[in-house]
Amino acid sequence: MTSLKTKFQSRSWRKDQFVISTDPNLFPISQLSNIFNSSEFYWASALSPEAFKEALHNSLSFGVYDSAQSPGPESPGKLIGIARCVTDFVTFAYLTDVWVDPTYQGKGLGSWLVRCIQEVLDEMPDLRRAMLLTGDWERSVPFYEKLLGMSLVEPKRGEGLAVMESKGRGHPSYGKAGLGYN
Repeated sequence: MTSLKTKFQSRSWRKDQFVISTDPNLFPISQLSNIFNSSEFYWASALSPEAFKEALHNSLSFGVYDSAQSPGPESPGKLIGIARCVTDFVTFAYLTDVWVDPTYQGKGLGSWLVRCIQEVLDEMPDLRRAMLLTGDWERSVPFYEKLLGMSLVEPKRGEGLAVMESKGRGHPSYGKAGLGYN
C-alpha cells in the first residue's frame, strides 16, 4: 500500500502554461533562497540549502511553475509560487509560506494554488484540523475564509481554542516583544 505521504508528494496539476507540483525534488534551491530573501517574503528568511531540502521533504510542498520559462529539460519551469503544508499526512496540516511572484499576481494563480491545496486536504480522510497564521487581515483572512473554509479562532480567555505561539531563532522578530512579524 502506498503511503499518503508518497501519494501526495507526487501530485501535479496543469493550467495553460502553468504547472503545480508537490514533488519536493523540483524546487530550485538557489531561486527559493532568493524568494525567501525578497522583501515580498517578509515573514521568513532564507535557510541553508540543506535546511531548505529538509523542510521541503518533510512537508507537503507545492511549487507553481511557468513552463514557458523553463530553465532546462528536467525543470517544470520557472518557480513563480510556493506553499507548504507542515503535516503528518493524516490528522493535521499547517499551511505556511504561501507566495506568488508579484509579476504573476492577478492571474488567479494564488486561488488555483489554494484550491489544489484544498483538494489534497480533502483527500485526507482522518484530517482533524488545518491551520494557518497570517498578519494580513485585509487580503489574506477573507481569501482563506472563502477558498479554504477557514474561520478565525477568537475566543474569550478560557473559552474555545487558544492559539499560542513561541518565536524560534528563525523568526524575523526573534528576541523582540510583541506578536506577529514585527
